[in-house]
Amino acid sequence: MSGNSTNSSSSGNDTVQLPPSLDLPPHLSAQKYFFVCTLTVAAWDVLVLTPRTWRLMKSRGWPLLKLIYYFLRLYVPIEFTIVGIAFFDTNWSLERCSKFYLFEPICTAILLAITSFVHVYRIHAIYDKDRSILYGMGGLYAVQIVVTAICCGFYRVTPLLEGQGCIAEPKHIWVGIYWLSATLLYTASLVLAVRRSYRSYKAKPNNLWKLMLRDGLNLYMSVWLVNMVNMLFWFIITPTGPEDPIRTIVTSMAAVLTSSMTMRIILAVRGPLTNGGRYAGSKQSAARSAGTVRSRGPTGQGTNPVLSVQQVQPATYTVPLATENKGADWTGEDGKSSMNDGEKNGIYIEPVNVESDEHTDDAAVRIAISTEVHEQYPREK
Repeated sequence: MSGNSTNSSSSGNDTVQLPPSLDLPPHLSAQKYFFVCTLTVAAWDVLVLTPRTWRLMKSRGWPLLKLIYYFLRLYVPIEFTIVGIAFFDTNWSLERCSKFYLFEPICTAILLAITSFVHVYRIHAIYDKDRSILYGMGGLYAVQIVVTAICCGFYRVTPLLEGQGCIAEPKHIWVGIYWLSATLLYTASLVLAVRRSYRSYKAKPNNLWKLMLRDGLNLYMSVWLVNMVNMLFWFIITPTGPEDPIRTIVTSMAAVLTSSMTMRIILAVRGPLTNGGRYAGSKQSAARSAGTVRSRGPTGQGTNPVLSVQQVQPATYTVPLATENKGADWTGEDGKSSMNDGEKNGIYIEPVNVESDEHTDDAAVRIAISTEVHEQYPREK
């Protein structure tokens, strides 16, 4: 009996020792799961945007925003694939990590510099090349470039065990200004985008949901929100020790979502991408102008297309549209003929009041094409 009890107690004290790659502290385990989510979002983004990427490829020319879009389309998956290999490879030695750990901070700084440039370029464009906007956003952009470059020198290797991955962490809490500088720029970008939309709404009230989607305010808001959450982890959450990488748990996701939403900002530009594109609500193209069809009589009769052009100086012109067809004139209610010498087809250019933006110097020219069908009556004998 005593021997059996001795064997059972000795077997009960036996424990299974997990390798360091599986025996992870809670925060490190959470970071690994979160990084899997980051890679999933990056892969999903590539898949979802493939049709729009192809359509953009077939568009004419290669303006700067188009070049940036395709650079980000390739740069983001490559960067975080390499970072993921270093993070999950159990054979990645500490010696190799000591030579590699600056890869993510430096590459992410380059990524933020490119995405921030898109915000500066686009905000400057929707404000009709306003120099004050350029100087303000450009100043924030210059600060971001300098701050992120300096902060890259104040990272270190997270002291993890062999096989637990290679992670870079800041040496001091003030290194969080690396992300603070970018968050300030994205905050200014969001405020200016909302201000421009509000100005358009005051000039011409519109459905707020459609206004948000038209101007991409949801995209600017997403960029700002993910960077603000990253700020909470950097400056509020306290790590349990030097081996706790909790401060950097959201950095990869913030970089991926910032680039993803920025690419969607480029795709949301209506019209050509030259010089940053133009504001969607300031000038309407002729194809998007309001056109109405009014019928006065049975179909199949003579038609008179009416071309209404908004211009500053009222003027009326009659221009032939097709070959002459001599026939009965039609007399309107004002006693005047709407046709020129028996021409059934013509263009009537009607002056309309100009709707100009109070903050722009040039008046918008809108063309509305409508068709009127008039019943022809036989001439009285």
